[in-house]
This record gives sequence, structure tokens and C-alpha cells, in this order.
Amino acid sequence: MLGISVYLGSDGGDVEQRLERAKSIGFDAIFTSLHIPEDDHSLYQTRLKELGQLARKFEMELVADISPESITHLNIQHYEELLDWGVNGVRPDYGYTDDLIVSLSQLMKVGLNASTISREEIETWLQMGANVSNLEAWHNYYPRPETGLDVNFFSERNRLFKEYGIQTMAFIPGDQNLRGPIYSGLPTLEKHRSMSPHMACAELLYHYQVDKVLIGDISVSDNQLEKLSLLAKGVIPLEVSKVDDQFDSFHVKGKHKNRPDPARDVIRSVESRQLQHRPEPIPSLKRKRGAITIDNMNYGRYAGEIQLVKHDLPEDDRVNVIGNVIREDLPLLNYIGASQPFELLLKIDATHERN
Repeated sequence: MLGISVYLGSDGGDVEQRLERAKSIGFDAIFTSLHIPEDDHSLYQTRLKELGQLARKFEMELVADISPESITHLNIQHYEELLDWGVNGVRPDYGYTDDLIVSLSQLMKVGLNASTISREEIETWLQMGANVSNLEAWHNYYPRPETGLDVNFFSERNRLFKEYGIQTMAFIPGDQNLRGPIYSGLPTLEKHRSMSPHMACAELLYHYQVDKVLIGDISVSDNQLEKLSLLAKGVIPLEVSKVDDQFDSFHVKGKHKNRPDPARDVIRSVESRQLQHRPEPIPSLKRKRGAITIDNMNYGRYAGEIQLVKHDLPEDDRVNVIGNVIREDLPLLNYIGASQPFELLLKIDATHERN
């Protein structure tokens, strides 16, 4: 599940339009925080109710960071009153009791602080009757550079939650309107602070097996939204440059799926073999990692098969090199396993072509 963040005290722009677009491209979750020091807290109640109505309209899950002070700002007596406002889950970040966690889990999603809760606490809550299907482990985002999580700690924590069947959530940065006051991105992992949103998202989903990924910042560029939209649908996006017109002639751009019996050296497009193309040979090139190839007529019954090269291979006069995955997207090849869908997105800018 992928989602966006909406900040009640300072978020600009047309929130309804943002949510409508997010839903249309496959996003299903909204995150908001109810204890940001810089916010005008007097706006929280009205804006949260409005956001809850929009979440219901677009059938999106709305979850919120909350604190005891937030309850005062919202003028409510009990957390569960938020259900009537369209809020589906909360993370009582501090000031919680075991009884509160257990009782809330009977009613709504409960975000646990993924960095601080212990195995003993989890087992206590389960023994007290907590609904584990409503417990989620939410990692924080870290506005200040150099304070994001280390990957080893992140992995260790996630392994703990998987033992108990608790889903995990983490943040990726945006690449357009970054949220203040630091304006340095809002990632969970420090390594993601300078990484493109789609690369960070893919790593969380496919390498770290995170269940829910949220964009911490206010917005991302259209190019990134296209790629994140594909990830939301379970498709790996690969931006590519063409090096031969056969790329266009044989309709290489678009959706593909790796074979269910994945090869060691290449990713083999299932769809390409069904088209029965028989390309003419072209001058052969070395097949570098990320090369996009099509077998030519010299390969007999394999003619027309489209492949992505996973590591450097020698030139072969039976194989035409017709494009390359751009350098930035090469790590995504690692996530294309058995039967994994992927989509080739043509990059117009020739500066990304690799010799």
C-alpha cells in the first residue's frame, strides 16, 4: 500500500485535488500528524474533519500521529471519537498505557512506534487480547539530515514485527515541495534522503518487505508520480534510452513480465516470445548490465525474445542491443524475480544513453 501525507496546520494547495489524483494512480492511504510544534493547532479540529470526509469520499485509509496534547486541541474525550471523523487509525506516540493500546486495537488501526517498542510489550498486549490484525509498526520520518535510521537497525526491527504478523510502515522523501522547517526531505532511512522517491519506495517494498510506504513530503514531480503509480500496482518501473530503431519497430516500450523460471543472467520477457518477431541482425555490441536486447533471426526459435541483462555479457551476433536502462534505475533490476511485472518507460533525453 502506498500513500501521501497531508499536514493540517500548514499544508497548501487543493487537498481534494491532491487526494483525487493520488487515488486515481493507485494510492490508498493518507497520513497526517497532530503534534507538529510549528503548526497552528487551533485549525486541527476543522481540518481533520474535512480531511476525514475526503478520505471517505475517495475510499482512502486515514491514519494520524497523535499525542495527549492533540486530544486537547481536538476537543475530544476519547481517541475512538475520531472514527466518526473518518480517521481509521492513530499512533499514540507517547503517554499511552497498555490498556489504551489493547482497547484501541479492538476498534481501529493502532500505529506502534517501530523504533522503541519491545518484544515484551508486544507479548503483553497480545496476552491482554490486542487485535494483532489492527497493530502496525510505524517508523518515523527524520527532517534533520544525518538523523535518519541506519539500515541494520531498521531491518532488525522489521524482523521482530514480522514474527508477530505486525505490518510495517515507513516514509520516503518527496522531490518537489519539501516540508519545512528544514526542507531536507522526510525519509525514514538516512540513505534515502538524497534518493529519488521511486528508488526509495522500491527498496522499501522489495528489499525490506515493508507493507506500507508513505511520501513524507508534500508532493513529488509528475515523473516520480508515474513511477510510484506503477509500484502501487506491483509493477517495477524502468526508465530506458533506445540505441537502435528496432526499439520502436518491435514495440519494446511498455509492460512486460519476467518468466516464472527466472534466468541467472537475464530477465526474459514472457510477452515478447508470443509476438513472433524476427528482427534482422544489427552490428553486435557488448551487453552491459541494463542492456535491453532482442534476439535476431540468427537465434532460430528464440528470435524476437526481449531480455534485460542482469550483469555484463559478451557481444553475440545473434543478439541485438537496442536500448539501456538508465544508470539510476539499474538497482531495480535486482527486484525483478519470478513472474514479476515491469514496465519500460522511454527516456527522451539522450544524455542518459550509455555506450
